[in-house]
Amino acid sequence: MQRIVVLDGVPLNPGDLDWQPLAALGALQVHQRTLPEQVVERAQEAEFVLTNKVVLDETTLAQLPKLRYIGVLATGVNVVDLAAAARRGIVVTNVPGYGPESVAQMAFAHLLHHTSRLAQHDAAVKAGQWSESPDFCFWHSPLTALAGKTLGVVGFGDIGQAVARIAHGFGMSVLVHTRRERTDLPTGYRWVSQSALFAESDVVSLHCPQTEANQGFVNAALLRTMKPSAFLLNTARGGLIQEADLAAALRDGVIAGAGLDVLSSEPPSADNPLLAAPNCSISPHNSWATLEARQNLLNIAIGNLAAFQSGTPRHQVN
Repeated sequence: MQRIVVLDGVPLNPGDLDWQPLAALGALQVHQRTLPEQVVERAQEAEFVLTNKVVLDETTLAQLPKLRYIGVLATGVNVVDLAAAARRGIVVTNVPGYGPESVAQMAFAHLLHHTSRLAQHDAAVKAGQWSESPDFCFWHSPLTALAGKTLGVVGFGDIGQAVARIAHGFGMSVLVHTRRERTDLPTGYRWVSQSALFAESDVVSLHCPQTEANQGFVNAALLRTMKPSAFLLNTARGGLIQEADLAAALRDGVIAGAGLDVLSSEPPSADNPLLAAPNCSISPHNSWATLEARQNLLNIAIGNLAAFQSGTPRHQVN
Protein backbone atom coordinates (compact mmCIF):
# COMPACT_ATOMS: atom_id res chain seq x y z
CA MET A 1 0.00 0.00 0.00
CA GLN A 2 1.35 3.43 -0.92
CA ARG A 3 2.51 5.53 2.00
CA ILE A 4 1.21 8.99 2.90
CA VAL A 5 3.15 11.03 5.45
CA VAL A 6 1.89 14.26 7.00
CA LEU A 7 4.92 16.06 8.41
CA ASP A 8 3.18 18.68 10.56
CA GLY A 9 -0.46 17.91 11.16
CA VAL A 10 -1.14 19.99 14.28
CA PRO A 11 -1.76 23.42 12.69
CA LEU A 12 -4.44 21.99 10.41
CA ASN A 13 -5.83 19.38 12.75
CA PRO A 14 -5.07 19.64 16.47
CA GLY A 15 -7.65 16.94 17.07
CA ASP A 16 -11.00 18.34 15.98
CA LEU A 17 -10.94 17.05 12.39
CA ASP A 18 -10.96 13.51 10.99
CA TRP A 19 -7.92 12.13 9.12
CA GLN A 20 -9.83 9.00 8.07
CA PRO A 21 -10.81 10.17 4.56
CA LEU A 22 -7.10 10.79 3.89
CA ALA A 23 -6.20 7.39 5.34
CA ALA A 24 -8.53 5.82 2.77
CA LEU A 25 -6.05 6.86 0.06
CA GLY A 26 -3.04 5.01 1.45
CA ALA A 27 -1.10 3.92 4.52
CA LEU A 28 -1.25 7.16 6.52
CA GLN A 29 1.23 8.35 9.12
CA VAL A 30 0.59 11.73 10.74
CA HIS A 31 3.31 13.54 12.68
CA GLN A 32 2.29 16.45 14.87
CA ARG A 33 5.51 18.31 14.14
CA THR A 34 8.73 17.48 12.32
CA LEU A 35 12.14 19.05 12.94
CA PRO A 36 14.40 19.68 9.90
CA GLU A 37 16.71 16.82 10.89
CA GLN A 38 13.76 14.40 11.06
CA VAL A 39 12.31 15.01 7.59
CA VAL A 40 14.35 12.51 5.58
CA GLU A 41 13.88 9.69 8.09
CA ARG A 42 10.13 10.21 8.32
CA ALA A 43 9.51 10.66 4.60
CA GLN A 44 12.04 8.10 3.35
CA GLU A 45 9.52 5.48 2.25
CA ALA A 46 6.67 7.80 1.33
CA GLU A 47 5.27 8.28 -2.15
CA PHE A 48 3.08 11.15 -0.94
CA VAL A 49 4.11 13.84 1.56
CA LEU A 50 1.89 16.58 2.96
CA THR A 51 3.48 19.61 4.60
CA ASN A 52 2.30 22.89 6.02
CA LYS A 53 5.45 24.71 7.11
CA VAL A 54 8.11 21.96 7.08
CA VAL A 55 10.65 22.90 4.39
CA LEU A 56 11.36 20.52 1.53
CA ASP A 57 14.44 21.92 -0.21
CA GLU A 58 16.59 20.47 -2.97
CA THR A 59 18.96 18.69 -0.58
CA THR A 60 16.05 17.02 1.19
CA LEU A 61 14.26 16.04 -2.02
CA ALA A 62 17.45 14.39 -3.31
CA GLN A 63 17.25 11.98 -0.37
CA LEU A 64 13.64 10.94 -1.02
CA PRO A 65 13.80 8.74 -4.15
CA LYS A 66 10.29 7.29 -3.73
CA LEU A 67 8.58 10.66 -3.43
CA ARG A 68 6.11 11.39 -6.25
CA TYR A 69 3.81 14.01 -4.77
CA ILE A 70 3.95 16.92 -2.28
CA GLY A 71 0.71 18.42 -1.05
CA VAL A 72 1.17 21.79 0.63
CA LEU A 73 -1.50 22.27 3.30
CA ALA A 74 -1.71 26.00 2.59
CA THR A 75 -1.93 28.42 -0.30
CA GLY A 76 1.66 29.69 -0.15
CA VAL A 77 4.25 27.22 -1.45
CA ASN A 78 7.53 28.88 -0.47
CA VAL A 79 8.36 25.90 1.78
CA VAL A 80 9.00 23.70 -1.28
CA ASP A 81 11.77 24.08 -3.88
CA LEU A 82 9.40 23.92 -6.83
CA ALA A 83 12.09 23.81 -9.49
CA ALA A 84 13.93 20.96 -7.76
CA ALA A 85 10.67 19.06 -7.39
CA ALA A 86 9.88 19.52 -11.09
CA ARG A 87 13.31 18.25 -12.09
CA ARG A 88 12.65 15.09 -10.12
CA GLY A 89 9.17 14.63 -11.55
CA ILE A 90 7.50 15.38 -8.22
CA VAL A 91 4.10 17.05 -8.51
CA VAL A 92 3.46 19.85 -5.99
CA THR A 93 -0.05 21.09 -5.22
CA ASN A 94 -1.46 23.74 -2.91
CA VAL A 95 -4.85 24.59 -1.43
CA PRO A 96 -6.18 27.91 -2.72
CA GLY A 97 -9.33 29.66 -1.64
CA TYR A 98 -10.21 27.50 1.35
CA GLY A 99 -11.19 30.26 3.76
CA PRO A 100 -11.16 33.82 2.43
CA GLU A 101 -14.13 34.80 4.58
CA SER A 102 -12.33 33.62 7.72
CA VAL A 103 -9.29 35.78 6.98
CA ALA A 104 -11.51 38.74 6.11
CA GLN A 105 -13.36 38.26 9.39
CA MET A 106 -10.08 38.51 11.31
CA ALA A 107 -9.07 41.65 9.42
CA PHE A 108 -12.29 43.30 10.57
CA ALA A 109 -11.91 41.90 14.07
CA HIS A 110 -8.66 43.85 14.32
CA LEU A 111 -10.23 46.94 12.81
CA LEU A 112 -13.21 46.85 15.17
CA HIS A 113 -10.83 46.28 18.09
CA HIS A 114 -9.30 49.67 17.31
CA THR A 115 -12.39 51.60 16.26
CA SER A 116 -14.90 50.31 18.84
CA ARG A 117 -12.38 49.92 21.71
CA LEU A 118 -14.28 46.91 22.99
CA ALA A 119 -11.40 45.26 24.85
CA GLN A 120 -10.40 48.53 26.53
CA HIS A 121 -13.88 49.27 27.77
CA ASP A 122 -14.63 45.68 28.75
CA ALA A 123 -11.56 45.82 31.01
CA ALA A 124 -12.69 49.16 32.43
CA VAL A 125 -16.17 47.85 33.21
CA LYS A 126 -14.78 44.76 34.92
CA ALA A 127 -12.41 46.96 36.92
CA GLY A 128 -15.47 48.66 38.41
CA GLN A 129 -15.34 51.92 36.50
CA TRP A 130 -18.90 51.69 35.18
CA SER A 131 -20.24 50.79 38.61
CA GLU A 132 -18.53 53.89 39.98
CA SER A 133 -19.54 56.17 37.12
CA PRO A 134 -21.98 59.06 37.77
CA ASP A 135 -23.28 58.66 34.19
CA PHE A 136 -25.03 55.87 32.32
CA CYS A 137 -22.11 55.60 29.85
CA PHE A 138 -18.47 56.58 29.41
CA TRP A 139 -15.57 56.14 27.00
CA HIS A 140 -11.84 56.47 27.52
CA SER A 141 -10.93 56.91 23.86
CA PRO A 142 -12.78 58.24 20.84
CA LEU A 143 -15.01 55.68 19.14
CA THR A 144 -14.79 55.70 15.36
CA ALA A 145 -17.61 54.99 12.91
CA LEU A 146 -16.65 53.04 9.78
CA ALA A 147 -19.58 54.33 7.71
CA GLY A 148 -18.35 56.96 5.29
CA LYS A 149 -14.69 55.98 5.68
CA THR A 150 -12.46 54.65 2.90
CA LEU A 151 -10.88 51.21 2.88
CA GLY A 152 -7.87 50.62 0.65
CA VAL A 153 -7.28 47.00 -0.38
CA VAL A 154 -3.81 46.07 -1.62
CA GLY A 155 -4.29 42.91 -3.66
CA PHE A 156 -7.67 41.80 -4.93
CA GLY A 157 -7.77 38.03 -4.79
CA ASP A 158 -10.38 36.02 -2.93
CA ILE A 159 -9.46 37.48 0.47
CA GLY A 160 -9.18 41.06 -0.71
CA GLN A 161 -12.57 40.77 -2.37
CA ALA A 162 -14.11 39.31 0.81
CA VAL A 163 -12.73 42.22 2.83
CA ALA A 164 -14.11 44.69 0.32
CA ARG A 165 -17.58 43.13 0.54
CA ILE A 166 -17.57 43.47 4.33
CA ALA A 167 -16.43 47.08 4.01
CA HIS A 168 -19.39 47.83 1.76
CA GLY A 169 -21.65 46.34 4.41
CA PHE A 170 -20.31 48.88 6.87
CA GLY A 171 -20.95 51.70 4.41
CA MET A 172 -17.30 52.23 3.48
CA SER A 173 -15.91 53.27 0.11
CA VAL A 174 -13.35 50.89 -1.40
CA LEU A 175 -10.11 51.65 -3.20
CA VAL A 176 -8.14 48.84 -4.84
CA HIS A 177 -4.52 48.56 -5.86
CA THR A 178 -3.13 45.65 -7.85
CA ARG A 179 0.10 45.33 -9.85
CA ARG A 180 -1.78 45.94 -13.07
CA GLU A 181 -4.58 48.46 -13.40
CA ARG A 182 -8.02 46.90 -13.11
CA THR A 183 -10.88 48.20 -15.25
CA ASP A 184 -13.24 45.34 -14.40
CA LEU A 185 -13.88 46.11 -10.74
CA PRO A 186 -17.39 45.84 -9.29
CA THR A 187 -19.51 48.97 -9.21
CA GLY A 188 -18.47 51.26 -6.40
CA TYR A 189 -14.83 50.10 -6.33
CA ARG A 190 -12.03 52.25 -7.74
CA TRP A 191 -8.53 51.22 -8.82
CA VAL A 192 -5.82 53.67 -7.77
CA SER A 193 -2.05 53.75 -7.62
CA GLN A 194 -0.31 52.48 -4.52
CA SER A 195 0.66 55.98 -3.44
CA ALA A 196 -2.90 57.26 -3.84
CA LEU A 197 -4.32 54.31 -1.90
CA PHE A 198 -2.09 54.88 1.11
CA ALA A 199 -2.68 58.63 1.06
CA GLU A 200 -6.47 58.55 0.64
CA SER A 201 -7.52 55.55 2.75
CA ASP A 202 -8.72 55.63 6.34
CA VAL A 203 -7.87 51.92 6.55
CA VAL A 204 -5.27 50.09 4.46
CA SER A 205 -5.58 46.29 4.36
CA LEU A 206 -2.82 44.14 2.82
CA HIS A 207 -3.89 41.07 0.83
CA CYS A 208 -1.10 40.58 -1.69
CA PRO A 209 1.45 37.76 -1.92
CA GLN A 210 4.98 38.49 -0.74
CA THR A 211 7.57 38.58 -3.52
CA GLU A 212 11.15 39.76 -3.88
CA ALA A 213 9.78 42.92 -5.48
CA ASN A 214 7.45 43.96 -2.65
CA GLN A 215 9.26 42.65 0.42
CA GLY A 216 9.29 45.40 3.05
CA PHE A 217 7.49 47.88 0.79
CA VAL A 218 5.52 49.30 3.73
CA ASN A 219 8.34 51.43 5.13
CA ALA A 220 8.73 54.68 7.00
CA ALA A 221 8.36 56.81 3.88
CA LEU A 222 5.12 55.13 2.81
CA LEU A 223 3.68 55.21 6.32
CA ARG A 224 4.27 58.97 6.48
CA THR A 225 1.96 59.43 3.49
CA MET A 226 -0.98 57.94 5.44
CA LYS A 227 -3.48 59.96 7.43
CA PRO A 228 -2.57 60.24 11.13
CA SER A 229 -6.05 58.85 11.85
CA ALA A 230 -5.55 55.81 9.57
CA PHE A 231 -5.18 52.14 10.46
CA LEU A 232 -3.00 49.51 8.80
CA LEU A 233 -4.13 45.86 8.66
CA ASN A 234 -2.00 42.92 7.55
CA THR A 235 -3.38 39.40 7.26
CA ALA A 236 -1.15 38.57 4.27
CA ARG A 237 2.58 38.12 4.96
CA GLY A 238 4.67 39.72 7.69
CA GLY A 239 7.58 40.45 5.38
CA LEU A 240 5.56 43.05 3.49
CA ILE A 241 6.20 45.49 6.37
CA GLN A 242 9.40 47.00 7.72
CA GLU A 243 8.56 46.20 11.32
CA ALA A 244 10.91 48.68 12.99
CA ASP A 245 9.46 51.44 10.80
CA LEU A 246 5.89 50.52 11.72
CA ALA A 247 6.73 50.37 15.43
CA ALA A 248 8.28 53.84 15.21
CA ALA A 249 5.26 55.16 13.29
CA LEU A 250 2.93 53.87 16.00
CA ARG A 251 5.06 55.34 18.79
CA ASP A 252 5.25 58.71 17.05
CA GLY A 253 1.56 58.90 16.11
CA VAL A 254 2.26 58.81 12.37
CA ILE A 255 -0.77 56.50 12.06
CA ALA A 256 -3.48 55.68 14.58
CA GLY A 257 -3.04 51.93 14.85
CA ALA A 258 -2.24 48.59 13.28
CA GLY A 259 -3.84 45.14 13.32
CA LEU A 260 -1.56 42.27 12.37
CA ASP A 261 -2.10 38.54 11.98
CA VAL A 262 1.37 37.92 10.55
CA LEU A 263 4.94 38.90 11.43
CA SER A 264 8.21 38.59 9.52
CA SER A 265 9.37 35.72 11.74
CA GLU A 266 6.90 33.27 13.28
CA PRO A 267 6.91 32.65 16.16
CA PRO A 268 8.37 36.14 16.71
CA SER A 269 11.53 36.79 18.66
CA ALA A 270 11.01 38.38 22.06
CA ASP A 271 12.66 41.59 20.83
CA ASN A 272 10.36 42.12 17.84
CA PRO A 273 9.65 45.87 18.07
CA LEU A 274 5.94 45.45 17.33
CA LEU A 275 5.34 43.44 20.50
CA ALA A 276 5.79 46.60 22.55
CA ALA A 277 4.39 49.11 20.05
CA PRO A 278 1.34 51.13 21.15
CA ASN A 279 -2.02 50.72 19.41
CA CYS A 280 -0.90 47.51 17.76
CA SER A 281 -3.07 44.38 17.99
CA ILE A 282 -1.43 41.09 17.04
CA SER A 283 -3.02 37.68 16.54
CA PRO A 284 -0.81 34.58 16.13
CA HIS A 285 -1.30 33.93 12.39
CA ASN A 286 -4.62 32.22 13.04
CA SER A 287 -6.97 34.17 10.78
CA TRP A 288 -7.13 31.12 8.50
CA ALA A 289 -7.85 28.69 11.31
CA THR A 290 -11.60 28.70 11.87
CA LEU A 291 -12.99 25.17 12.16
CA GLU A 292 -14.91 25.66 8.93
CA ALA A 293 -11.88 26.87 6.95
CA ARG A 294 -9.64 24.09 8.24
CA GLN A 295 -12.22 21.46 7.33
CA ASN A 296 -12.47 22.93 3.85
CA LEU A 297 -8.67 22.97 3.57
CA LEU A 298 -8.47 19.30 4.54
CA ASN A 299 -11.22 18.39 2.08
CA ILE A 300 -9.42 20.16 -0.77
CA ALA A 301 -6.05 18.61 0.17
CA ILE A 302 -7.60 15.12 0.15
CA GLY A 303 -9.22 15.88 -3.19
CA ASN A 304 -5.87 17.05 -4.57
CA LEU A 305 -4.19 13.77 -3.65
CA ALA A 306 -7.09 11.69 -4.98
CA ALA A 307 -6.96 13.62 -8.27
CA PHE A 308 -3.21 12.98 -8.56
CA GLN A 309 -3.68 9.29 -7.88
CA SER A 310 -6.29 9.12 -10.63
CA GLY A 311 -3.90 10.76 -13.11
CA THR A 312 -5.60 14.17 -13.26
CA PRO A 313 -3.66 16.49 -10.91
CA ARG A 314 -5.38 19.67 -9.82
CA HIS A 315 -4.01 22.79 -8.15
CA GLN A 316 -0.53 21.88 -9.38
CA VAL A 317 1.95 24.72 -8.81
CA ASN A 318 5.16 23.41 -10.44
